[in-house]
Amino acid sequence: MKIELHWQILIGLIFGIIFGIIFPTNFKLTNEAIARLEEKQIPSELIFQLKESEKNFVETETEFLKSIHQLIGEKEYAKYEKSILKESAYNPYLPYVSWMGDLFMRALKMIIVPLILTSIISGVANIGTADNLGRLGVKTMVYYMLTSTLAILIGLFFVNVLKPGVGVDIGLSNSVDSLDIVRLSFSDTLMNIVPTNIFKAFTEGNMLSIIFFSIFFGYFITRVSDKYRLFLTTFFNSAFEVMMKLTYFIILFTPIGILGIVASVVSEQAGDINKLYTLAASMGTYMFTVIISLFFHAVITLPLIMKYGFKANPWAHFKAMRSALLTAFSTSSSGATLSLTMSSVQENSGVSNKISSFTLPLGATINMDGTALYECIAAIFIAQAYGIELSILDQLIVVATALLASVGAAGIPMAGLVMITIILTAVGLPLEGVGLILAVDRILDMFRTSVNVWSDSCGAVIVAKSEGEVLNV
Repeated sequence: MKIELHWQILIGLIFGIIFGIIFPTNFKLTNEAIARLEEKQIPSELIFQLKESEKNFVETETEFLKSIHQLIGEKEYAKYEKSILKESAYNPYLPYVSWMGDLFMRALKMIIVPLILTSIISGVANIGTADNLGRLGVKTMVYYMLTSTLAILIGLFFVNVLKPGVGVDIGLSNSVDSLDIVRLSFSDTLMNIVPTNIFKAFTEGNMLSIIFFSIFFGYFITRVSDKYRLFLTTFFNSAFEVMMKLTYFIILFTPIGILGIVASVVSEQAGDINKLYTLAASMGTYMFTVIISLFFHAVITLPLIMKYGFKANPWAHFKAMRSALLTAFSTSSSGATLSLTMSSVQENSGVSNKISSFTLPLGATINMDGTALYECIAAIFIAQAYGIELSILDQLIVVATALLASVGAAGIPMAGLVMITIILTAVGLPLEGVGLILAVDRILDMFRTSVNVWSDSCGAVIVAKSEGEVLNV
């Protein structure tokens, strides 16, 4: 009996969790670790101290950092803690499965750009007239703006009711070394949509630029003579079909890819039980606030819009999307999940290629309900933790900034952190507050990415219903 894909993915997820718990990542100063630190141009005096320490036994992160702190002193510890910790991670069993996750993610990233390029050009060329394209574009953008705003307001409600930041120990915050990155304003993000070199955009994966180019290229295919229009339309339709076949092939390996990814994530978190317990105790209310807000938006808001606004069956659509949602949860990447999202929406929910190829790549880039909601809660949580009272106007600024930042996040490295800094700067909150949420960010990222993908798929169904398509949901 053949097991359905979503059950295979769930089994891979469970085995990944079990592997990570049984074989946790700890820390050990091996000769290889010291050699890698030497390559990073760590001072020779410090390398000598590490070599002489004879700390070649395995320790948890807490024990290891305590020992290193005592060994090298406060000044050197503050400067080189991250590098030493990274290079000293020790898990001899993890490479046996982690390569499967790495290879799977590389395969997914390999097909993102050609899939988006061919799907959008094919979809727009098949839409036909500028009126049709404009109508679909307006419907899609209205849906994205509406649901993102609703998600942020839901987060605003729960964070003000539950007040997760009140009483949090600010001393628990992690050091943040990664905020010295380029911050793009919303106007710069809009300007960068138009690429100066489309091939550079392809190689760098600038999705907004690729989408912009693809929409225009697809539209102007419809404006040339029939001889060229038919040839180019057939060519890109054929290329898209090839990409979907390739996508289906890669999807077959999703369960073992998920096993490798989840095993790596869980093993990193499972090495120090005391640290996890302290983290859960201190950040439990914050995590609960984020998760209950995401749950409310995904299970109540979006299904109500689908069911009563457009006569679609949310439960049937959820069953159609199970594989994509489990993959989104495991990979924490809307872009990496895009290929599976498109195949699920088309094959299972019955949305046409014309609609899905236009709405889904756009949604994976700019529609981030879960992320926008999370950023709003995180900003107000930081304000509560620092005892800063935000006025109604300040909270409205948080809502507006979270909405705008979510649109520009896709083209920015380390999007979540940059978005948070934009929002904190807008209302005058300390940037150091980001350190409070870093420890649990990876876990919550899995939940918010799932909501992002769910919202994208609901948008494709809603736009298809509004266009009069007969669907399976």
